[in-house]
Amino acid sequence: MKLPLGFRAAGIHAGIKAVRKDFALFESEVPCAVAGVFTRNTARAAPVVDATSRVPGEGFRAIAINSGNANALTGPAGVEAVEAIHAALAHALGARRDQILSASTGVIGVPLPVDKLVAAAPELVGALRASIEPAAEAMMTTDTQIKLAGRALGGVTLAAAAKGSGMIAPQLATLIVVVTTDAAIAASVLQPIVARAARCFEMLIVDGDTSTNDAVFVMANGRAGSVDLDAFERALGEIFAELARAVAEDGEGATKTLEIAVKGAPTEAVARDMAKAIAGSPLVKAAMFGADPNYGRILATVGSRAGALGLAVDPRLARVTMQGVVVFDDGAPTLPDAASLRSRLRAPAIAIEVDLRAGDGAATALGCDLSYDYVKINADYSSTIVASPEGTVTRDDRLTNYSPHLKHALLVEALSYIRGFAGRRAVIAAAGAVIERPSLRASLAGDVNLLDGAGLLPIVVHAGGADEAALGARNAELVSLLNQSESRAVGISGKDGGLLRAGKVDASLVELLLGKEYVPVIAPIATGDDGRAVVLGVEGAAAAVAVALRADKLLLLVDAPGLEENGELVSEIRAADLRARASVPAAVGAAVAAALTAIDGGVGRVHLVDGRVPHAAVAELFTDRGVGTLVVR
Repeated sequence: MKLPLGFRAAGIHAGIKAVRKDFALFESEVPCAVAGVFTRNTARAAPVVDATSRVPGEGFRAIAINSGNANALTGPAGVEAVEAIHAALAHALGARRDQILSASTGVIGVPLPVDKLVAAAPELVGALRASIEPAAEAMMTTDTQIKLAGRALGGVTLAAAAKGSGMIAPQLATLIVVVTTDAAIAASVLQPIVARAARCFEMLIVDGDTSTNDAVFVMANGRAGSVDLDAFERALGEIFAELARAVAEDGEGATKTLEIAVKGAPTEAVARDMAKAIAGSPLVKAAMFGADPNYGRILATVGSRAGALGLAVDPRLARVTMQGVVVFDDGAPTLPDAASLRSRLRAPAIAIEVDLRAGDGAATALGCDLSYDYVKINADYSSTIVASPEGTVTRDDRLTNYSPHLKHALLVEALSYIRGFAGRRAVIAAAGAVIERPSLRASLAGDVNLLDGAGLLPIVVHAGGADEAALGARNAELVSLLNQSESRAVGISGKDGGLLRAGKVDASLVELLLGKEYVPVIAPIATGDDGRAVVLGVEGAAAAVAVALRADKLLLLVDAPGLEENGELVSEIRAADLRARASVPAAVGAAVAAALTAIDGGVGRVHLVDGRVPHAAVAELFTDRGVGTLVVR
């Protein structure tokens, strides 16, 4: 992403984390105005205490952020650490100490290894470039992907980076956000604009816990001149809203984003309170994780808040809508077919609307579901975080850290499947969200590595572009992801070794790679009759490869829960019954055709699995309870 005029950024590994980047810097070549808003948690981290005493203000040059350690509740040493970091960076930049601000994120209550950051300051300054991505990466803690947003207003540019995944609640729920802009705006003018625009973060909730480190900074260096303030505020609000949604989508352990719209409230303030209460209810969040259309939990939350605040709001008069389906109205349930709605609730984005019919107030809150993984991430957080004497923080997530009962259950169930998979071939077709979203691509790579380690012989056929160059780039990226672990992945094109030709498949090259214990990663590019490259549909190409390899399984990752009937997921279907269907949804049309081709060609089992769900491939193959649709002969 392009940075505004006069700004540079950097992100390096300073040694707080074992491997990943953990030290970020945003720098302006000229002194700039800075405005900000900060957490209302009174256990504020040392850098937040420092920043709140100096922001808004003029004449700043840089903001530094470290991840892996929150520098919160660390006593006088935490304050001294902030001063030392500012001094080191000021020296490296040729600036004054009072021109530097900072923020921290990570484990609370662990002394900050300040010596590592001070020593890394020259390297961090030397890494400054006109690119924001390395800094955004260095800000991440439990985030699964970087979060960026930007806008252009004529000659003025805004570019923002954020981090946030857990410990998100509306007080301020801003996580850490840095916005850079080359607009000329005084700090005294910028501050109220930032405060108003940041109100959207007050409607973001992941887990109901307010961080000690939340901070939003907006840096304006004036290099592009003046700007229309109303247009600037709208653009800033759009950036904050975009980042808030990205955080909700990346909530710790989240599988679904929730958008809770409340209208008909006595006032806007009541609507905001109700929307946040519903989005933050553990029972509502758990129901959405389980695709349970339980409107009772929603209305119980409304009733609880109304009673606590003494409001004239009767939840029995409300209308509740889920995914566009009215489930409660005029004091009675109105849902004729819960099975159909359950299918809609498996989508990665859930929309709920509650009309209180008690006024004109309206508001919308963002949140996410409550999954098993959220509990695991946070229950294990302290027990599996290990800080070395030098201050490096790592996660020791080995199975040995868990209870004997859990270890026994996991191993017994896993071994029963691993025995049956040894030496079997499975072709995995990856298209749609699983190949487009970075976090899902990483999950897919982890799944393939796990299957490979369990003795299965995986072959990946992937989408990722409309032409040969784009597919080649995505192929190289997937191979790189797989080879970060112990798998030996090799990227090939369908043109290599005559693998895919018009109407023909020669799997000799793939057989050779499998024999050498490589994981083939295939871009579906065929050689046409005229010798030119032809991009094939990934589903059809995967089916052809599966047939040629006499594969035991074909796994088709699609942007749908699987095949549905009357709104309910079909867990298993015979090929003859599938072929007899008059029509299938467009989202799975190509996958259904590929499934039938594979079955006709001798492939024993074909799975249609929702690729939008992390680790769905392993969940389908390593369990008796499928998460998609199994097509059998």
